Amino acid sequence: MALINEHFQKLQKNYLFADIAKKVNAFKVSHPKVELISLGIGDVTQPLCPAVIKAMHKAVDDMATKEDFHGYGPEQGYLWLREAIVKNDFLPRGVHLDPSEIFVNDGAKSDTGNIGELIRWDNSMAVTDPIYPVYIDSNVMNGRAGVFENGKWSNVTYMPCNDKNGFVPQIPDHRVDMIYLCYPNNPTGMVISKEELRKWVNYALKNDSIIFYDAAYEAYIQDPDIPHTIYEIRGARKVAIEFRSYSKTAGFTGIRCGYTVIPKELTAETMQGERLPLNPYWDRRQCTKFNGTSYISQRAAEAIYSPEGKEQVKATIAYYMENARLMRETLTKLGLKVYGGENAPYIWVKTPGGTDSWRFFEQMLYGANVVCTPGVGFGPSGEGFIRLTAFGDRDDSKEAMRRIGNWLLNVKE
Repeated sequence: MALINEHFQKLQKNYLFADIAKKVNAFKVSHPKVELISLGIGDVTQPLCPAVIKAMHKAVDDMATKEDFHGYGPEQGYLWLREAIVKNDFLPRGVHLDPSEIFVNDGAKSDTGNIGELIRWDNSMAVTDPIYPVYIDSNVMNGRAGVFENGKWSNVTYMPCNDKNGFVPQIPDHRVDMIYLCYPNNPTGMVISKEELRKWVNYALKNDSIIFYDAAYEAYIQDPDIPHTIYEIRGARKVAIEFRSYSKTAGFTGIRCGYTVIPKELTAETMQGERLPLNPYWDRRQCTKFNGTSYISQRAAEAIYSPEGKEQVKATIAYYMENARLMRETLTKLGLKVYGGENAPYIWVKTPGGTDSWRFFEQMLYGANVVCTPGVGFGPSGEGFIRLTAFGDRDDSKEAMRRIGNWLLNVKE
């Protein structure tokens, strides 16, 4: 008899954004003439930059000739892209990596969800709260998270990030094996200082822990004092795996490309006490389960690092950050407590009057015809907040702010 993996039965019925989609679709059915503006799901709206389009056209032409055709590529990614990553993303920040420490993938979501395979299922874990749902759900699937009780998973250490502690997570007072950190943070849009990040690296070094560091939004950092990579911190190569994505950096949500960094110094212990490097084991895993990112996608990613590509991507990021500025200023003037949006494309808004997240989501949907993301969907500490994304069209972002302003004004009256 084939038995189902019972851990899948523990998952919440729907992924957060699937729940949102259901509610939005129900609204559209009952209000077919209303045009909604979505500031919920963090998908990009601006087209790929010209340098990327040019590279993709060239890559497609390559596939049309016998001489330049590419079939299966290296599971780790083509060397020319991995060398470009090392040269452009890390060397300018004083971080020296070898291309063999870079693993190109189809976007950060896959590897952040799969990376737990490297570690025993019974290792303990800690997450900042609120958090990107993939981190916990992927650990539920393999049995690591425990049982869902009173809004929390029994084997997960939650580190609250809220307005009371300045959104700075407190380091656990006990030992944990795996730590998930995401900065700039999704969903709060907040960042971490080098001083605070150094505390986490020191904790991991002292406790023989591994940090899974999601830096998917690092390109949006505006403050020169904020670290772009955990490897700016001394000792991090021994304790951290970093995830990067081109999805939000260069609008690759529909192209699919990113990468994971696993330094050769990073090790873990066997039950017999032997220390082994994780880099070759991830390489082995990828060679078994992954056929590599497409040649066309990798040529597109390479183009981001050309002089014209860098300038064009910078302009797109500036476009979204201007959206964030407009949204942040408008919502603040409306009397709402607003966080994030200065070094990240996400705005974290405290719901007025202690309204719970899902209720405020529905009030905004029906009252302003604007879609947000309920904060509680990202964890217990997200209750009483909503997330707005700055990835929308400029006119839509302005119109959404106008609608929200009129709605809140009418509510007060």
